[in-house]
Amino acid sequence: MPVYQLINEVIFPPPCHAEPDGLLAVGGDLSPERLLLAYASGVFPWYSDNDPILWWSPDPRFILYPNELKVSRSLEKTIRKGKFEVTIDRDFDNVITNCAQVRVKKGEGTWITDDMRSAYCHLHEMGYAHSVESWHNGILVGGLYGVSLGRCFFGESMFSLMTDASKVAFVSLGKELAKRDFELIDCQMPSDHLISFGARGIGRDLFIKGLEKGGVNPAALHNKGDFPVCINDKKNNEDV
Repeated sequence: MPVYQLINEVIFPPPCHAEPDGLLAVGGDLSPERLLLAYASGVFPWYSDNDPILWWSPDPRFILYPNELKVSRSLEKTIRKGKFEVTIDRDFDNVITNCAQVRVKKGEGTWITDDMRSAYCHLHEMGYAHSVESWHNGILVGGLYGVSLGRCFFGESMFSLMTDASKVAFVSLGKELAKRDFELIDCQMPSDHLISFGARGIGRDLFIKGLEKGGVNPAALHNKGDFPVCINDKKNNEDV
């Protein structure tokens, strides 16, 4: 399969044309219109600082169905103790900044370049990108961010400065999305961390059908869906 070169027109080739590793296209920009079209088409950007923008649509696709969320007993205990305060969209900028910095401090590369950070902050201002924060004694210690369209949430990255901080944020989000009948959480690529929560790989075609079932397609880019505006800590603790 050829790797497509994107130009000024905001358009993507069919995801089924992706290379075996998932690479679909190169180039284009990180405008809100292109990013939203990418997610609605089953595509996401992932590249390093000195590379051109790379667009991916892997097969299989790693996802989590919110109603299949698994929580370990030890994490249940942590949530019940109320060690962390969990919020939504209180500090998006610091969440995405920490997601990048944590990896850099570990000596790992990060795809959250300055341009990526600016692009997702713009999506946040438009109401499409969201953050979930974990606070301990008023200090931000963990969280995650992603994009919400229709009844689908596209996870991008998470960070943790304290044990279980990002896990509590993820579980809180998963429970809220299940209450709102969200179809899926896109995890993009596999990891042991996400597998422990019940995430699994599904075929690309099934993933695209899941997006459509969740009201996400290129013709419905402005469907922000019913994303939660807050986390009810007390209720969440009782439900876990």
